[in-house]
Amino acid sequence: MGSLSLSQLTLSHFRSHKRAVIDVDTRPVAIHGPNGAGKTNILEAVSLLSPGRGLRRSSAQDMTRRPEALGWKVTAILHAPGQVHEIEVWSEAGSARQVRIDGKAVPQTALGRIARVLWLIPAMDRLWIEGAEGRRRFLDRMTLSLSPDHADHSLTYEKAMRERNRLLKDMVREPSWYVALEARMAEAGAAIHHERVRALCAIAAAQDAAETTFPTASLELQCDMPTTAEDLRAALADNRMRDLSAGRTLIGPHRADLHGVYETKGVPARDCSTGEQKALLVSLMLANARALAADFDAPPLLLLDEVAAHLDAARQAALYDEISALGAQAWMTGTGAELFTALGARGQGLYVTETDGISTVSSVKNAG
Repeated sequence: MGSLSLSQLTLSHFRSHKRAVIDVDTRPVAIHGPNGAGKTNILEAVSLLSPGRGLRRSSAQDMTRRPEALGWKVTAILHAPGQVHEIEVWSEAGSARQVRIDGKAVPQTALGRIARVLWLIPAMDRLWIEGAEGRRRFLDRMTLSLSPDHADHSLTYEKAMRERNRLLKDMVREPSWYVALEARMAEAGAAIHHERVRALCAIAAAQDAAETTFPTASLELQCDMPTTAEDLRAALADNRMRDLSAGRTLIGPHRADLHGVYETKGVPARDCSTGEQKALLVSLMLANARALAADFDAPPLLLLDEVAAHLDAARQAALYDEISALGAQAWMTGTGAELFTALGARGQGLYVTETDGISTVSSVKNAG
C-alpha cells in the first residue's frame, strides 16, 4: 500500500498566519499551543485541499487575514501513490476560491481525485442530537471521499433544485418550465442516493473487518424517495402542486437523514453519553479511513481538531495506535503536548503561539 502525505504546507495571509512554512515528514503531526493561537487554522488550510468549503465551511473572504484583507493563499506539496503534486488554493481580495494543481487551473472537484481528506471537529460532537442537515453533510463527506464524482452530482442537483425552487416561489404553474430541471435533478439525485448507499456499505465492511477499541456504529440511511432516476423524475412531477404550496422541493436526497446506533448496546447514538457519541464518531472516521486505504491504495489525510476532548487516556492511546497502524498522516490539535504523550516518537510536533494577532509555528522533533 502507498501513502498520502504532505511534505510542505505554506500559509500566506491566511487567517492569523501572515506567513508560515511548515515542513513535515510522513508521521502524524501533533499541533499544540494556547487557545486562539491559530492551531485550527492550520487544519482548515489542509482541509481546503479537498472539494467543498473546508472544515469551518467559511467563505473565501472570511479566511483572509485582517486588517490587511489582501486575499490569501495555501500551497502544499502532496505525495500520493506514485506521484507528487503541487497544489495551490487561493483567493484574491473578495474573489471566489481558485485552485491550481501542478500549475494548471482546475475546478475544486479535481482535488477529490488526487487526495482524500477526512476530519473531525468539535462542532461534530453534537452530530447525533442536532438537525438532519449536519448528518447529511457528515454522510456526504464520507461519500465524497469514496466517490469523487459525488461532488459533481451534488452540485448538479443543488443548482437544478435552486432553479426549481425559484419557480415554485414565483408560483409558476406551466409544466414546460419544470421538465428539464426535474430530469437533471432525477439523474443526479438517484446517483447521490446510490453513492451514499455504497459508502455506508463500505464503512460497515471496514468496521466489521477491524478489531478496535472504539465502539461500532450501525448506520442507516433514511430517505423517503424513489431510488431510480425515472421514478424520481415522475415523483417530482407528481409532487409539483404540493411543492407549490410549500414554496420548495419536498422530496429528494436533500431530505435524507442518517440514523446511527451503538451496535453492541443497541442504543440510538442520540441517546448515548457525550463520551460514547465522540467514540462513535472516531470509530466511523477510522472505518472511513480503512475503507479509503483499500479503495485508494493509501490512507487519507486525517484532521482531528481537539481530538482528546471526551476521550480518556486509554482511548487517546488506542486512537494513536490505530492511526499509526493505518499509516495515516493525521494532523491533530490540542492545548498541551502532554495530550500526545502516548504518540511519542511515532509523531512529530508543531508549537503554535500568537502575538499581536500574528501566529508563529515552530517545529518539535517528536509529539508529546
